[in-house]
Amino acid sequence: MTTFFATVATTTLQTPWDWFFAIVQIIAIDIVLAGDNAVVIALAVRRLEKKARMWGIIIGAGMAVILRVGLTFMASQLLAINYIKLAGGLLILWIAVKLLRENTGGEADKAEARHLWHAVWLITVADITMSLDNVLAVAGASKGSFGLLLFGLGLSIPLVVFTSNLLARLMDRYPVIIYAGSAILGKVGGEMIMTDRLIMDVFHPEPWLIHAVEGLLAMGVILLALAWRRPGRKNPPA
Repeated sequence: MTTFFATVATTTLQTPWDWFFAIVQIIAIDIVLAGDNAVVIALAVRRLEKKARMWGIIIGAGMAVILRVGLTFMASQLLAINYIKLAGGLLILWIAVKLLRENTGGEADKAEARHLWHAVWLITVADITMSLDNVLAVAGASKGSFGLLLFGLGLSIPLVVFTSNLLARLMDRYPVIIYAGSAILGKVGGEMIMTDRLIMDVFHPEPWLIHAVEGLLAMGVILLALAWRRPGRKNPPA
């Protein structure tokens, strides 16, 4: 933590143009990275009633930002530990399969997802794993400025809320987006697994292999969720 405060106290931003480009970069990073969190939130709250859905989005987005602020002080140390990203990636894959099953299965599969705090729990667990990379990206773009770091974290709140709400509405109208969102989470999980320090040091995977695993896991999430649903499917009464 001492190293962190020493870093933010010595900003490398010298000219107004440095500040301008840093702010633009932070905004771009927030827009891109807000998508992952928004997909999880949208999938988790989709089966909730309208009022509960909005509360789920607000609480989920708030938890995402709180976790990012907390993880800011330890992100670089955590990411250096073996198995951290590997375990996080596997957890994201499980959440992706579970959310896809709940959003596309029968009524028995969907019932559990209608509870607000169940949705918040899934969102929080996913945010814990996905926020590490997000924090490091914003911290790097801040160039040592604590003010810009807070700006980047604060900006992510309205972006996640807006994007989550929009995605949830689109999923209601176009169910194919549910599968696309789960595939995105599968890709995120694959990226976390393949970029874990242990995997990188032992196997030294080439970029093409990392992308191939991401694609396979994106498709695997959908196939596994469909296979998981099938045994529980019952024929309608005659």
